[in-house]
Amino acid sequence: MVDVSYTHTSGDLNWVDESGKTIVYNLGDIAWTLASTALVWLMIPGVGFFYSGLLRRKNALSMIYVSLLSVAVVSFQWFFWGYSLAFSESGGPYIGDLKYFGLKGVLAQPSMGSPRIPAIVFCVYQLMFAAITPAIAIGAIAERGRLGPLLVFIFAWSTLVYDPIACWTWNSTGWSFIMGGLDFAGGTPVHISSGTAALAISIYLGKRRGYGTERLAYKPHNTTYVVLGTVFLWFGWFGFNGGSALSANLRAAQACIVTNLAASVGGLTWMLWDYRIEKKWSAVGFCSGAIAGLVAITPGSGFVGAPAAVLFGAMAGTICNFATQLKFFAGYDDALDIFASHGVGGIIGNILTALFAQASVAGFDGFTEIKGGWIDHHYVQLGYQIADSVAGFSYSFAMTTIILWIMHYIPGLRLRASEDAEILGIDDSEMGEFAYDYVGLEQEIGQSLDTLGAVGGSREPEHHHHQHGTRSASASSELGQEKPAGATA
Repeated sequence: MVDVSYTHTSGDLNWVDESGKTIVYNLGDIAWTLASTALVWLMIPGVGFFYSGLLRRKNALSMIYVSLLSVAVVSFQWFFWGYSLAFSESGGPYIGDLKYFGLKGVLAQPSMGSPRIPAIVFCVYQLMFAAITPAIAIGAIAERGRLGPLLVFIFAWSTLVYDPIACWTWNSTGWSFIMGGLDFAGGTPVHISSGTAALAISIYLGKRRGYGTERLAYKPHNTTYVVLGTVFLWFGWFGFNGGSALSANLRAAQACIVTNLAASVGGLTWMLWDYRIEKKWSAVGFCSGAIAGLVAITPGSGFVGAPAAVLFGAMAGTICNFATQLKFFAGYDDALDIFASHGVGGIIGNILTALFAQASVAGFDGFTEIKGGWIDHHYVQLGYQIADSVAGFSYSFAMTTIILWIMHYIPGLRLRASEDAEILGIDDSEMGEFAYDYVGLEQEIGQSLDTLGAVGGSREPEHHHHQHGTRSASASSELGQEKPAGATA
């Protein structure tokens, strides 16, 4: 039986350990961390909606689906051994052991992250970080990846990539933690690792059919989904960064302030850079910049002041915007610019944290002590941050590539979809379901369907609907013409 009680005067939770020592937990700290857990969970379908809106409608549902798939697979993996591999106290500098296999013994003892909350609260909070990271990365399968093999990939990637990086970053035995690397909420474990994994996936899968032609020069099919996804992400990021204080205190409030400020400045900056080209006020541009600002501020959110957050947002909105052109120079097809936003954004955040981290800001919680960054004349911090970034980038890219090629040679686990599936759309070919009743085939495969003009003042023409299980003659013809493997657009 767990020996817990409540203080009559303050209502604090008291737990007595095996030695008879009483540990006191503040219920406000526990409540804030659990609320932040729910906020971060909401970010995961937010990723799905954001990705879905940017793609063509024939692939829209699959992106929302894989975000929830990530939650389910990682929830089991975290219970099975993920938490233990990342946060067991008896682990090594690179990965933990199986002390907490099956969450055995994870309950009321003080957590690895903070003695102010019990381990079980810390465990479920960190689960959300573990779940959102592969959800970000697997967006790289957009429009050309099979869904079934993702079950295996997410489990393997979480075990072999996320857990080791989380261990060396946040576990007190981790090499980066001991070295003095500063990463408040996941610049390397979440963003650099997922962005780099997306780069590796994009290279492995190869280019989509029609890459480099007008066929792929499409606009996002549902900008409302992009905005909705951004709303979920921005809203949830208050729990992502603010909750990483693991306590309801001034440091959590400061993290929320700089998070919102960096997102705002990032959105405005990206939007203005886009305006110079098309002279349009782009909602997609604003949303992309806000995400970049949120990514960049993540590692420094518990270490920097509000003035620095303005620079975080401006730098992310600028550099990540131009980083979207890297795929054209390097020749890879990152359909959703995940590497540009998360990989590059995470590196920007780590480096800026080295410059602007302040010991005074870290001490807002009343007990954290750091030497700070360049602003506190601690110049070696830049070396620490670069070392951590390079290690996270290199390890994630190499290990992701190895996982993909091992799966490639295992029957049934190859991640690349067939050309027919790509033409038809992943929603139909892999799921047999659609995001909408109407799928605009005339936009998707370059053919025209018979339509009637708009009537009754509607801007959208009426469309002929076909019986379930049938396909228009033009679509069937297109599929028949493009069936041979290796055909090019």
